[in-house]
Amino acid sequence: MDRKPLDKAEKSRGENELIIGRNPVIEALKAERPIDCVYIFGEGGSIGLIKKLAKEKGAVVKQVTQQKLDAMSGGASHQGVIATGACAEYVEIKDILNIAKEKNEPPFVIICDEIEDPHNLGAIIRTAECSGAHGIIIPKRRSASLGGTVSKTSAGAASLVPVARVPNIPAALDELKEAGLWIYGTDASGEDYRETDLRGPVGLVIGSEGFGLGRLVAQKCDFMLRLPLKGRITSLNASVAAGIFMYEVLRQREK
Repeated sequence: MDRKPLDKAEKSRGENELIIGRNPVIEALKAERPIDCVYIFGEGGSIGLIKKLAKEKGAVVKQVTQQKLDAMSGGASHQGVIATGACAEYVEIKDILNIAKEKNEPPFVIICDEIEDPHNLGAIIRTAECSGAHGIIIPKRRSASLGGTVSKTSAGAASLVPVARVPNIPAALDELKEAGLWIYGTDASGEDYRETDLRGPVGLVIGSEGFGLGRLVAQKCDFMLRLPLKGRITSLNASVAAGIFMYEVLRQREK
């Protein structure tokens, strides 16, 4: 569906498109335009309808203060509702697996466990596209999403690599396991990644910038991989580490 031009209720703030006001947000949701998040203050009137439509479309709904919306809108009348547009539509996990099946390739999926920096997520998506990954999985909460910064940092890859946004990463890992994927977490306690066979169906889990893998996520992993570190710093940037692991998968598959 072609994008309609922005009207006076839709404004660009920095790199993210904002859809401001109840009716414009309702129209955008009904038109199935890619919506990333809906920010709401208050109740009553059409707020219930907006929440219902947002849930149906998979958009995140956040209850915020009026001051937050005032700051986002730059003084425009927001009626207690602002939505942010996404740079691409989210998909389902099954869509990612179908892409691998259509290519007759073992699935190669990147799972981002609470990567909150949009620059890191954008860089991971860019490397995923270059290394042949079939898709990315991110959580709905405590994660960067497909906003303008991610689109820019990914150099356009965010429009090429399918991204699934799920309520629960451990449940998503269970779904991948049922589809035959081996789940590889990344942690300093794991095996040297250079000594691990990564040629089969792979789900590669990248932990958050500050805390690594969550406990429940780590428990779902079949294997743990580590990078050898020779300096005093005990970890690499999340997107840099992800790139090394992804290209090891590609290297082994092209042998």
